[in-house]
Amino acid sequence: MSAPVIDARGVRFHYPDGHEALRGFDLQVGAGERVALLGPNGAGKTTFALHLNGIHLPDEGLVRIGDLVVEEANFTEVRRRVGLVFQDADDQLFMPTVAEDVAFGPANLGLRGADLAARVTEALAAVGATALADRTPHHLSGGERRRAALATVLAMRPDVLVLDEPTSGLDPAGHRELVDVLRSLPMTQLIITHDLPFALELCERAVVVDGGRVVADRATGAVLSDAQLLAGHRLALPYGFDPTCVRPSPTG
Repeated sequence: MSAPVIDARGVRFHYPDGHEALRGFDLQVGAGERVALLGPNGAGKTTFALHLNGIHLPDEGLVRIGDLVVEEANFTEVRRRVGLVFQDADDQLFMPTVAEDVAFGPANLGLRGADLAARVTEALAAVGATALADRTPHHLSGGERRRAALATVLAMRPDVLVLDEPTSGLDPAGHRELVDVLRSLPMTQLIITHDLPFALELCERAVVVDGGRVVADRATGAVLSDAQLLAGHRLALPYGFDPTCVRPSPTG
């Protein structure tokens, strides 16, 4: 791997109640990789994701995005480089129309007029949501809201896309649309999911997290074929699903 786009070393983090959510977390992700972050509830996956754009800062250790340490002095550029798509799309959609939501981030960076309009058009087109531009977000379907939320992040032209449970609540058609969109995007992607077939379909590499640290880091097919590993970390494949019959999309 060349110099990693995501580089976390020895990250420890406590919540104010004293709970230690990360206990020496190490992860490196290269440019253009799509990596699945797997593990049981409470393992530390989302806590780690929130370190990537400075919502949380480590008690110990270091997180870098490219050549930048994630620290207060670098927040503006780090948060441009790292686009975080939350599990609940409604957390990112709060303006009267989808287009206004997509414009919000770039406008805060100073884009105006034709440049801002072009950025909005570009982001909506990237997720197949051009027709949603003038729609009210709370009238959209679950899949449409997910694509609109993704467009709000893509409008910032991030280097890294972090998605937290992106298939949650999607019907089969919305699931298929999301897979197609994510396959088409060139940036580095870190995908937090309990949907193991989705992880296998999209990601060549899977990282299993438990107890606030990485416990496995292998090819996704190898992870999902290891019944002992899955059982030991409360992960389960759908009944009858054979991970050897799916080939992940190539990345890089």
